[in-house]
Amino acid sequence: MDLSRRNFVFLTACSTFSGLFALGEDAPWGNVSPFANVPLFGMENRGVSADELVEKMWKVSWERFWAPESHVFVDYLTSYAPGEYRKHLPTPEEVRRIFPNECGYGTGMEDGMIFAGAWLTAIVDRAKCESDLDVRAEMKRLAHEVFLGIHLAATVHSDPGFLARAVLPADGKSVYPNSSRDQYTHAVHGLWHYYRSPLCEGNEAEKEAIRKVLSLIADRMIRNVVPENDYDSLLLDGSRDTRGISRMWNVLAHEAARLPMIYAAAWDTCRESADPMRVKKAETYLSEYRKYAEKSVEQSLALDEKTLLRWVPTYALLQMQSSLELLWHLETDENVKAKLILGLERGFELAAARMQNADAYSKDLDMTFLFQDWRIQGGGIPWGTPIRRIWYSPRETGEAAMTQLMCPTKEFPAESREMLNRAILRIQPDRVATSGIFYLISAYWNLRAKEREQKKEKAALS
Repeated sequence: MDLSRRNFVFLTACSTFSGLFALGEDAPWGNVSPFANVPLFGMENRGVSADELVEKMWKVSWERFWAPESHVFVDYLTSYAPGEYRKHLPTPEEVRRIFPNECGYGTGMEDGMIFAGAWLTAIVDRAKCESDLDVRAEMKRLAHEVFLGIHLAATVHSDPGFLARAVLPADGKSVYPNSSRDQYTHAVHGLWHYYRSPLCEGNEAEKEAIRKVLSLIADRMIRNVVPENDYDSLLLDGSRDTRGISRMWNVLAHEAARLPMIYAAAWDTCRESADPMRVKKAETYLSEYRKYAEKSVEQSLALDEKTLLRWVPTYALLQMQSSLELLWHLETDENVKAKLILGLERGFELAAARMQNADAYSKDLDMTFLFQDWRIQGGGIPWGTPIRRIWYSPRETGEAAMTQLMCPTKEFPAESREMLNRAILRIQPDRVATSGIFYLISAYWNLRAKEREQKKEKAALS
């Protein structure tokens, strides 16, 4: 999903602000359910725990939304019948004709790389929380599967480093020609966390493959994101993006840290390569990062109320937070690092109101709604409609929760915990057609992992 200037009407209601609620000392830790002390909500799922529902959503995601032919998750389902889940996806001929648009909006293929990043963080965090060796081995396999999708999206076409939104499962090679900074942001964020996780420990081949993808992306940014192109990363055919969603610099405040984040991830991974040429490239990536880093942080902190209300939906808030979080991990200058914390804390505060808004408008939505083929009038996930709200509702709650959980100086508020719980309990896993459940899954495991780490830190201090 990208911020199209003409499609923002539906999302402008997502910007009410409110106070925060601190998390008490009796919070559950470790392998205890993060919802152990939260009352159950929901009509269809009374008596069923959020933990059970998340596990069922996990299975449904991989059984129905995952297209193994091209290693990608799709945006929505149009059938609950086995073998029919994803029949609405475009044909190779439709993609070749760039139909219905250059981004594949509405077709089910618009957010594949965004999903890949969210899933990588979910898998990495779940692996941290699981003690069963078989489950951990399965997490390692799944992370590799998601990585294969990112690798394919970056290499299957004529311009290595262009990150296609998704590769068509029907032929394993067709892609729409326009990506976006949002796709790059989530994919790079997820790849870096995967690279630095225990799932990659001792697997030099996987690490080098990740370095290659990040290097291809960074090299293409260096070539294309220049003043002559108005800092546009360009379409697959090298033409300019008329929507403005591929511009990587001279952008709005919440988009400023995206480009330096890409260079930082490429530097941090490639400097460890056994290939001297890749190590040499890492020096270039560090130089590019330094060129933009401090300016991008200052611009992020200057996010004004007008821009926030008009141009920053919750998915963009999460992307800003993802960029700042990765930079916070890697930045060595203490002054810049302190500013990054300020940015992350502001993102934490802004996300609280977004979650309240999503919670309020989700109460009367039919989360079992089955989407129609996008070729039918009113089909797909059309902007500004109740259908779009059904599709986005659980996603927005998860995005807001993930935004808060990325802030290293804050604990997850009790109110946010309750709203996340409610969003999970609204879902009937066997009758859900929206990819928004991916974000509930990711938020759930992000929370489990954060609480596990906090428990270890408390134990070390006691």
